[in-house]
Amino acid sequence: MDYKITTKDEMDTLELAQNIESEKFPDMVICLIGELGSGKTVFVKGFAQALGINETITSPTFTIVKEYESGELPLYHMDVYRLEDNKDNIGLTDYFNKGGITIIEWADMIESELPEERLDIRFRVVDENTRVLTFIPHGKAYEDLCESVL
Repeated sequence: MDYKITTKDEMDTLELAQNIESEKFPDMVICLIGELGSGKTVFVKGFAQALGINETITSPTFTIVKEYESGELPLYHMDVYRLEDNKDNIGLTDYFNKGGITIIEWADMIESELPEERLDIRFRVVDENTRVLTFIPHGKAYEDLCESVL
């Protein structure tokens, strides 16, 4: 079952991410899919704040992965937009089982590398401020998370 939530501004997206964080668990994988400027990095900022990470969160477009160790659990923030065909050589899948939380921007670009159990979130731009987020859980843990938060 898919879940749709409409956000009216960045604060709505931040709060939604914080609510998702409240149900976090080790080895959680969240896949963010949406066009440039749709709110993916805003979602990561809200999630990181709720984890207790005080560092500035920016999209790791050129570094591919940023690791944040200062929160309740480690956060591995990935932006795979620039990977193209080099995804096999950098060990992205190693992060999925390190006991932290992995959030991947542009996850649809590495779909074949993603774990079977994960939470996909699709961001659709409606207008300058409004977004429709579609949550697609893969696996019982993610279905339970959606049921309790959305």
